[in-house]
Amino acid sequence: MMIKPLYLLADSQIFFWKDDSGSLARRIRADLDSSSPRAAYLGASNGDQPEFYSLFLAAMEMMEVSDCRLVPSKPSREDIAFLEKADLILLAGGDVERGWKVFEQNGFKDLISRRRYDGALLIGVSAGAVQLGLGALTNSAQPKQLPTFRFAPFYIGAHDEKNDWWDLRALVNLSQADTRAIGIATGGGAAFYADGTLEPIRKPLIEIVKQDSKISENLMTPPDS
Repeated sequence: MMIKPLYLLADSQIFFWKDDSGSLARRIRADLDSSSPRAAYLGASNGDQPEFYSLFLAAMEMMEVSDCRLVPSKPSREDIAFLEKADLILLAGGDVERGWKVFEQNGFKDLISRRRYDGALLIGVSAGAVQLGLGALTNSAQPKQLPTFRFAPFYIGAHDEKNDWWDLRALVNLSQADTRAIGIATGGGAAFYADGTLEPIRKPLIEIVKQDSKISENLMTPPDS
């Protein structure tokens, strides 16, 4: 089974962006093999708030995906069965640690990992994007590293440019050598492919790399910019 790209989005607005080369919605739809795909929304990080699910439905409508379901933090058998067959799974924004604890408690940590390698397409929005990477900082008074799915071999930050990517810098500083972090600016995104290629979408990414004790930074620009 071919592993699909990971789509890492700073926020939902990029779903509704398009340029001369097309739209992100059309691109994601082309990655779905089924003629009638199922799309699951996981709102654990935001407490399953319905208004965010409405944004997801609007994005799916642009992709002509109509078989959608909000899979709640406390799922029914039917919810789990839907998730086990979903072609597209979106991890919503909110609080990274809150959502991760839910995934550990309800079994989705293992289920989503299986679905990734079964060929489901995963999209992470904000906190969801962070969860698809190496981890995050905890919310405790003395923050520690919280390991997450690790599907992408780098730390991910979303829409934190006003704070100069403080969390990402802290994570890199706390890490061993050969650690990489990627910051996705508001309105931007990235696609991470199974061969290790990382493609910025719409806006440049900031890349922070630790080699030995030296930390370097650079900007990764979208291919059409």
